[in-house]
Amino acid sequence: MDLIQVNKESGGIGTITINRPRSLNSLTRAMMVDLARAFKEMDADESIQVVIFTGAGKSFCSGVDLTAAESVFKGDVKDPETDPVIQMERLRKPIIGAINGFAITAGFELALACDILVASRGAKFMDTHARFGIFPSWGLSQKLSRIIGANKAREVSLTSMPLTADVAEKLGFVNHVVEEGEALKKARGIAEAIIKNEQGMVLRIKSVINDGLKLDLGHALTLEKERAHAYYSGMTKEQFKKMQEFIAGRGSKKPSSKL
Repeated sequence: MDLIQVNKESGGIGTITINRPRSLNSLTRAMMVDLARAFKEMDADESIQVVIFTGAGKSFCSGVDLTAAESVFKGDVKDPETDPVIQMERLRKPIIGAINGFAITAGFELALACDILVASRGAKFMDTHARFGIFPSWGLSQKLSRIIGANKAREVSLTSMPLTADVAEKLGFVNHVVEEGEALKKARGIAEAIIKNEQGMVLRIKSVINDGLKLDLGHALTLEKERAHAYYSGMTKEQFKKMQEFIAGRGSKKPSSKL
């Protein structure tokens, strides 16, 4: 049985599933390596336009398998090629997380590495680093505070109390909360909406948003201006013509329903 399952569809959607439901999808070192490889593979496959990331069964990911903690934390953890979060951050295409059940510690960090999150109503996000004496290394101590605010992030991390899907949505961390069993369906709907757009620009916009988040607003606006200038300066008359044809074609269609 593959503990990390990869599925590619002809329509441009790729799905990566953590498939160890009897252990609530806890991660071994080998699974981390396979997960990193799966995201790298999705990036290299030009037929894939959007990636959906989920977990099998009643949990998204309950964190690291602590029965194999030494091999996880003292392994070759500095190798970016085998680090799933680094590979997620390098992935040019949008990643939609479909979160069911628990996303605990490393699972929480994997969710944070997604671009868009859909959570079932019973989903819970927990940071248990402080409870078990584990130092965060996949970004939770830095990313969460930038999304939900420093005070709330401190409470989540220092108390190890769960952040519910409904509260996470109110804080802007989760995009959509859906009924149990509906997360994948909603994620697929979002993926299909993304695929309808011009894919080169989808990649560029994801990149400029994510890169801009690492900067202060002034430098981020400069980054946007520089990339826009480089993009338009590099366009040929034929490309401008195709843009106009694409816009004209889109304009003749009825607007799609809201997400």
